[in-house]
This record gives sequence, C-alpha cells and structure tokens, in this order.
Amino acid sequence: MDSLFLPLAVIVTGLYGGFMLTFLVAIMPGLAALPDEGFTAAMRRFNEKVPGPLFLVLFLGVIVFPVVALFTEYGGRRWPLVAVAVACSVASHLVTIAGNIPLNKALAESEGGDDGAARTAFEAPWNARHRFRTGLSLAAFVLLAAAA
Repeated sequence: MDSLFLPLAVIVTGLYGGFMLTFLVAIMPGLAALPDEGFTAAMRRFNEKVPGPLFLVLFLGVIVFPVVALFTEYGGRRWPLVAVAVACSVASHLVTIAGNIPLNKALAESEGGDDGAARTAFEAPWNARHRFRTGLSLAAFVLLAAAA
C-alpha cells in the first residue's frame, strides 16, 4: 500500500503554493495602487494576521509531509522528485525566514513614522523575495504532483 504522505504533501504544498501565487498576482499588484499610507497599513495588518493557526499548519506541512514522503519513497522511482521538492520547500522557507520576515518586522516597527520611506525600504525587496519563494513553492508542488 502506498503511503498517504505523498498525497498529503501534494495537497498541502498545492494550497501553500496557491496562497503564495495569490499574493504575487492579485494582492501585491492591488496594494501597489494604494498610496503609501494605505499600502503600509494594509501590509502591516496582513503581517499580523497571516501567521495564524491555519497558515502555520500549511507552513509546517509543506516541510513535514514531503520529508515523511521522502523517507517512505526512499530507493523508489519517485524518490528523486520528492527529494528535489523537499529542497525547494526548504529553500522557500529559508527565503521567508531570512528575507521576508525581517522586512515584515522592520515595516511593523516603522509604524507611526514616514510611510513613504517605510514603503520604499519594504516593497521592492519584499516582492523580489516573494517572487523567488513563490517560484520555489510552485516548483515543489509540480514535482510532488509528478511524483504522485
């Protein structure tokens, strides 16, 4: 009997990749049209709400389920695809932890200050990192779907 962890990895990684893609193609372009005060206020509120319980399940699940699937697939024909998917998910999380989260914290700490300067320091670097981690997340999903 095949492990349930590979299908769970596909589902969770797909949901997470879809969340990331939604931010990339809809939310951030929509926020880009706002004035500085609206943009910074909206991003601060997103950054407060996003790391909630459901998001954390997805955030952890895109590592846990593929890693467990990696062990259950060890030596099999699907193992290389799952291994590369795990590497993509880990790399995406490293970008988030080392890049996006510090920018989120700096934006939060700038509240009450110059919104124009805060936006300038935040928007372009955050978007660049987000594009990269979205690509990694979607690659992980495609690899896991192909493995399944």
